[in-house]
Amino acid sequence: MSTEVRVPDIGDFTDVPVIEIHVSPGDKIAVEDPLVTLESDKATMDVPAPFAGVVKQLRVSIGDRVSEGSVLLAMDLIDGAGPASSPERAAAPPPPVSSDRGRDTQVLVIGSGPGGYTAAFRAADLGLRTTLVERYDSLGGVCLNVGCIPSKALLHAARVVTETEEMAERGITFGKPKLDLPLLISWKQNVVDRLTGGLAGLARQRKVEVVTGTARFDGANAVVVGDRTISFENCIVAAGSSAATLPDLPDDPRIIDSTGALVPEQIPRRLLVIGGGIIGLEMATVYDALGSRVTVVELLDQLIPGCDADLVKVLEQRISSRYEAIRLGVSVTSIKPQKTALKVYFSTGESEAFDRVLVAVGRKPNGNELGVEAAGVDVDSRGFIPVDRKMRTNVPGIYAIGDIAGEPQLAHKASHEGKVAAEVIAGHDVEFDARAIPSVAYTDPEVAWMGLTEAEARSQGVQYEKASFPWAASGRALSLGRDDGLTKVLIEPGTRRLLGAGIVGIGAGELIAETVHALEMGADALDVALTIHPHPTLSETVGFSAEMATGIITDLMPPRPRPTRPADASG
Repeated sequence: MSTEVRVPDIGDFTDVPVIEIHVSPGDKIAVEDPLVTLESDKATMDVPAPFAGVVKQLRVSIGDRVSEGSVLLAMDLIDGAGPASSPERAAAPPPPVSSDRGRDTQVLVIGSGPGGYTAAFRAADLGLRTTLVERYDSLGGVCLNVGCIPSKALLHAARVVTETEEMAERGITFGKPKLDLPLLISWKQNVVDRLTGGLAGLARQRKVEVVTGTARFDGANAVVVGDRTISFENCIVAAGSSAATLPDLPDDPRIIDSTGALVPEQIPRRLLVIGGGIIGLEMATVYDALGSRVTVVELLDQLIPGCDADLVKVLEQRISSRYEAIRLGVSVTSIKPQKTALKVYFSTGESEAFDRVLVAVGRKPNGNELGVEAAGVDVDSRGFIPVDRKMRTNVPGIYAIGDIAGEPQLAHKASHEGKVAAEVIAGHDVEFDARAIPSVAYTDPEVAWMGLTEAEARSQGVQYEKASFPWAASGRALSLGRDDGLTKVLIEPGTRRLLGAGIVGIGAGELIAETVHALEMGADALDVALTIHPHPTLSETVGFSAEMATGIITDLMPPRPRPTRPADASG
């Protein structure tokens, strides 16, 4: 028996484009298998199979516009198969959740960055009907679209360029790189598109409704997105942060933020980076490798404030020989646009001309951008929304995660907080209780740290012991031609437990994970030292630094008399 499958009731939407077709003629499908995906200006929706059968003929193509009743395909029913209810009801998208309070959705997530999409997907996996609101056209938030991912693609390109330059000192010379900037930017965008497209697919598979637009609260149980009001039982605010700005800057396209830095029309001859934090230094790394003469100006007396000075020193020594200037304890007082350049005036009384100025002075939370006061949610003076360890705000049923919920403003923190919020809503007894959240500057060399820093220990009056292993003694670092590195651990006196760690060197962001795991597990220095690391690797430096802490190092002279290994510490 052959029958047609039509578009079910899709509300007030008409002429909705088909953006994806999930089946082909000859495919055998089961009830509720997705057939096609439709996309309105507000949401995407799958049309599921109303009964089991074999696809006979497709009647639509990608890009076709359909409305309720439009024929999508013809199917041959499998003998004995039939819809559990009428075809019209069975084929309709899942109805809004039915609850005692009659809300449109059980969980509304605002923002689809790493924290937001993780929260939405986890909530859906736990059986909660979930709606995800994103103001941009693609999922992924700042991180995937204009932050973490595209910047790392460009940083990889920068590393390839500098690595080929360095090989000239080791007997292999390449020609000068030829930069095809549009092609480089296109490749970077392809990386982004693959990831954001993957998120869209995961949302469809989990039946998470995606609504495009900017959400503003309309009371404690609803938000308005465009001309639509969405009521909810629970809301997870994951609206992230925005690039901070400086006051009184002129309106000139040559003054850019980190988003603009990711899509350059050309590589400037001279670039000024205002801000010596992670974002500014990562972009400086890219532009330096691609040919700019870079100057970095930082108001404080150290690059990457918050990181220990001994780690930053290794980075600063390398970039000082590459960059045109690094100016610490200096601020920009004004910028005057000129016809061919930007005249920048510094607090020292000096001035210089630059082709581009990148403002990278940090990020500010978006707590004041959502109208949360309409829901009674507290927001502090900086724009953060205070939460407890279950990610709950002061208003029952409203949660906050990620950049908007407090420092550190890091994607991996947001992801873990998102899972906690979703699981708390689902009734699980969980809390966000991370003992260490790693930070990484993907500069060249990379700088990574976790747990307690020396600066924090001193300010808090915490007693600690430090042990460091210089990469100049690492066979792997030497064979890579990059011995400009350092691995250190901070140990609690008495218990010898790991308190913190820091690494500077190529790949430091990958290496720091072992120390995070060790701290979370309550490992002591001997646990790490007796963990057999492969040789020769950079990961050995973690083990070597722990050996320095325990005094059993043999690759260097130990810092204290060699102790006898405890009898119960055989491995």
